[in-house]
Amino acid sequence: MHIVHVSSELAPLAKVGGLADVVLGLSRELSWKGHDVDIIIPKFDCMDSEQIRDMTMDTKDLMSFYQGEWFSNTIWMGWVENLKVYFIEPHHPRFFFNRGCFYGCDDDIERFLYFSRAAIEFIYKRPLNPDIIHLHDWETAVIAPLYADMYHKIGLTKPRVVLSIHNMEYQGKCSAADLSSIGLDGTLYQEPSKMQDNLSPNLINLLKGGIVYSNFVTTVSPSYAKEVLTPEGGKGLESTLLKYQKKFKGILNGIDYSYWNPEIDRFLPAHYSPREIPANKKDRNTLDKKGFIKKLLRETLNLAEDHRPIIGCITRLVPQKGVDLIKHTMRHIVDKKGQFVLLGSSPIPSISAEFHRLKHQYTDHPHVSLTLHHQEALAHMIFAGCDMFIVPSIFEPCGLTQMIALKYGTVPIVRRTGGLADTIYDVDNSGKPFEETNGYTFDVPDATGIDSALDRAIHCWFEDPEKWRNLMVNGMKIDFSWNHPSDIYLEVYKMLHQNGNSKENQTLHK
Repeated sequence: MHIVHVSSELAPLAKVGGLADVVLGLSRELSWKGHDVDIIIPKFDCMDSEQIRDMTMDTKDLMSFYQGEWFSNTIWMGWVENLKVYFIEPHHPRFFFNRGCFYGCDDDIERFLYFSRAAIEFIYKRPLNPDIIHLHDWETAVIAPLYADMYHKIGLTKPRVVLSIHNMEYQGKCSAADLSSIGLDGTLYQEPSKMQDNLSPNLINLLKGGIVYSNFVTTVSPSYAKEVLTPEGGKGLESTLLKYQKKFKGILNGIDYSYWNPEIDRFLPAHYSPREIPANKKDRNTLDKKGFIKKLLRETLNLAEDHRPIIGCITRLVPQKGVDLIKHTMRHIVDKKGQFVLLGSSPIPSISAEFHRLKHQYTDHPHVSLTLHHQEALAHMIFAGCDMFIVPSIFEPCGLTQMIALKYGTVPIVRRTGGLADTIYDVDNSGKPFEETNGYTFDVPDATGIDSALDRAIHCWFEDPEKWRNLMVNGMKIDFSWNHPSDIYLEVYKMLHQNGNSKENQTLHK
């Protein structure tokens, strides 16, 4: 099959969150399985161009419509980890993607509306002629109505459209005039059955448009797919998702074991695996090497060399991630004779200032370390050198850090929500056999909830080291690669083409 992903992010060159990793991981796995995969993203001035190989101009002067005029775009093509990637460079006087950032501009809606129209124009005119156009989040969701009501009518009839929702909190709400700027009559879409926002009827909702007009909609874990059908999880779009539930499915994300793997990790000073005894004299990569990395992590962060567990946290410091619980846990861990390591930053000024104050407060503390700007090498050291890893999210569509922690033998302590509930099984309370458990969970996102899970984990670490070691090995042996999720996506793609000529599929958007 020929699959084209259209996204605002792509690891490792344009990454803000998990979306970038998903597009890379899924695309790579589909390519390995023999499918033709292309990716289209904006040509950001701030992306890591060193990660692109053999960048060449593919198309000069691709014309795209915006606000009543046609503007020229240059399309570049390059290779990212053996994947063909097209980069759209607009020649618009507002320099939409020359801002030194990926998101956060006052005109983000307009930037990505422009990109979406240019992307489908390129798919049509090139012509790429894919079997599947796979869209991601609100930034590209408008391609679904563009395709259904404009491009399908002028001859682009082969593709089926899939939309993946990575986080329901971000929906792309705008005015009807914004929608009209890319050639759709916004007033015609301001109806409940089309793109009218369910909570603010005077607004257009781009993510809703993607749900209504796509042939199929996925989200990033089975539990999150259930949660978003409720008012709390759906953020206003639950009724739309319920209406289109027959074309909606939760598919758990995978992680990239060629990058996140303690047996081969290029950022680690030593490698290790679940193996207990070397198979031969040359095979020294046993689980005990994790202790050596823990020692080096302490030296790097100036933590005391005491008999204490290290509890790590790597996250964006935003309300969704449970920042108040993170602050509480920092103090609680020290009280319980643990050490706490945080690597994270916040785009929210008030939260950023608060954590910088905490960093100053804990300067030179023997058991607390806060690093408030991302360091990739340190992230790998934290996953490898810590004993436990907390993910106290208020909601979590999928989550990747808990799956990475498992691979590194670092036992997760998580709130049981979304993808966290689908991946972490409590050693004491899940009802599963011990060999199928891999961490600690709590239900209520408050101090009592996280303390209960954390206290059980710390008690086990101190009092039952054999059980703890077996729990580590349980997690390391689980396969959360992209192999299985990519098969499910392929089943969706093939189903859409088998049913492609059916009356039901042709009228999904109506």
